[in-house]
Amino acid sequence: MKSRTRESLASLLDAPGPSGFETRAAAAWRALAEVFADRTWSDIYGSSFAQIGAGGRPRVMLAGHIDEIGLMVHHIDEQGFLYVREVGGWDPQVLVGQRVEILTADGSVVGVIGRRAVHLIERSDREKAVKLKDLWIDIGAANGEEARRRVAIGDVAIIRSETLELGDELVAARSVDDRIGAIVALESLRLLSESGTEAEVVAVATTQEEIGYPSGGGARTSSFELAPDVAIVIDVAHATDHPTLDAKEHGEIKLGHGPVIARGAVVNQVLFRRLVETAEHEGIPHQVQASPASSGTDADAIFTTRSGVATGIVSIPNRYMHSPNQLVSMRDVEHAAALIAGFVRALDERTSFLPL
Repeated sequence: MKSRTRESLASLLDAPGPSGFETRAAAAWRALAEVFADRTWSDIYGSSFAQIGAGGRPRVMLAGHIDEIGLMVHHIDEQGFLYVREVGGWDPQVLVGQRVEILTADGSVVGVIGRRAVHLIERSDREKAVKLKDLWIDIGAANGEEARRRVAIGDVAIIRSETLELGDELVAARSVDDRIGAIVALESLRLLSESGTEAEVVAVATTQEEIGYPSGGGARTSSFELAPDVAIVIDVAHATDHPTLDAKEHGEIKLGHGPVIARGAVVNQVLFRRLVETAEHEGIPHQVQASPASSGTDADAIFTTRSGVATGIVSIPNRYMHSPNQLVSMRDVEHAAALIAGFVRALDERTSFLPL
């Protein structure tokens, strides 16, 4: 299982797919799903679906978003330098000096993110946080005319990187948020296809989560189409087991200590208890995270779909979120898939999630 999951994960993590431009990543996800799913398809919004057990009850939706954060070209100056805007939330400090891949109609164009060298920055400005408007992409163009022949306004860019394994357990990549959730949804579905379930289960690789609020992005449109009885959203949670973070402020979430089960307003409390009971019964390590208001995940769009959906959130601890090197434990990935599969196997048409 470990080698299979790692291979699947690497193919997804390395595929480009910023919000609104997820086509290649979504195609890679569907190719993995077609190996075992009864049916796969996509919708007008770009979300992808993989189904088993059509007609079973309850209908369960497993959602992980396939988009990643990126950059979009919005100005090309006469010297041939490109200026960009955020696609999703970036800390500009981590962009300085990065190599990028710009996705154009004619293929990829590579470039580097430039900033004045430290020697040329006024001493009083050196400790100030850099802003995105102070950065540019250099593609080696001689002038603006050449740059415009190669790149168009509205082209998107990603950090140029490959998945990196740190030892036997940890994996680093730019698109962990939330390709890791998309692969957990698939792995859960695969486990259920092998063991059997009374439920109809549909894994969904949703789109535009990073830019979807308050519209809900692909989570809203896909959950409206499916009308699920139950939904599990798989995302990432901030790991707090590194220097400079205070657990009293941010909670205590550790890599390798199991998936994170959210508890709060968005989460159906019956579903929360059943997830915890499943973890305890099957000996799966897990962590609990307080989520008193909106969750900042696809769950915010799903739980109010139609007349309401019993929704839970299972997250993978993630160090360095929204950076070019987000870090997760493969042990947490595998435990999350086992937890979700175990939860779904225990469902039948009589299962009620009405709060008591």
